[in-house]
Amino acid sequence: MKQGHSNQGELGGIVLNLIVLLGIVIFCTVLYLVRRPILRFAAEEWVVEDSLDKADALIVLGDDNFYADRATRGAQLFREGKSPVVVASGRRLRPNAGVAELIEHDLFERGVPKDKIVRFVHDADSTLEEAQALAKLAKEKKWHSVIVVTSNFHTRRARYIFRRVFPQGMEVRVASARDGDFDPEHWWEKRKSIKELTQEFTEMAVTIWGLREKKETGETTQSVVELGGPIPQLVV
Repeated sequence: MKQGHSNQGELGGIVLNLIVLLGIVIFCTVLYLVRRPILRFAAEEWVVEDSLDKADALIVLGDDNFYADRATRGAQLFREGKSPVVVASGRRLRPNAGVAELIEHDLFERGVPKDKIVRFVHDADSTLEEAQALAKLAKEKKWHSVIVVTSNFHTRRARYIFRRVFPQGMEVRVASARDGDFDPEHWWEKRKSIKELTQEFTEMAVTIWGLREKKETGETTQSVVELGGPIPQLVV
């Protein structure tokens, strides 16, 4: 009798293990079949664009891609009358040349008059540092609202940073520029797209933690504005 109970117990354990294994297989199969909609949804939710009412300035962020997609979107918004001026923001590459000059050239080629472009040269190494430098410019110009133009995959992090760095009361909206190397509907199919999005996830986490630490220690995220740090080169 004991042997019979033992065999039944072993059989029940085997059946249970098979059921669990079958459940895991079914779950993995379903997950595999719906992976594309899930990955597409993740990227589309990451990309943000605010309602774009007229603003005092359009700001095209630096390090535009090979296709000049950020400048293209900035010029499009200018032609639509969203702002009377466009800021070409970019880091210095040489004493007399840099990313800002390239963006200025791209904006001009796309129909923005030179006298409507503000070339803003800085030495920022990150979006946070660029936002701090631009906050000083916005304060000097007494702007009340700006539209920040950046690549689609960069929009959520850029909006998070700029809204915490820019002066209180200044309205910051973000415009998404399509990116020739990042398609939210198929981003997982290209190595560069995977790298860009995963890097954004990582840097977003670092940014949230960094700004949280500054807030807790009472440091201002507007250090460039408040402390009057080195004034970036500005050409109107």
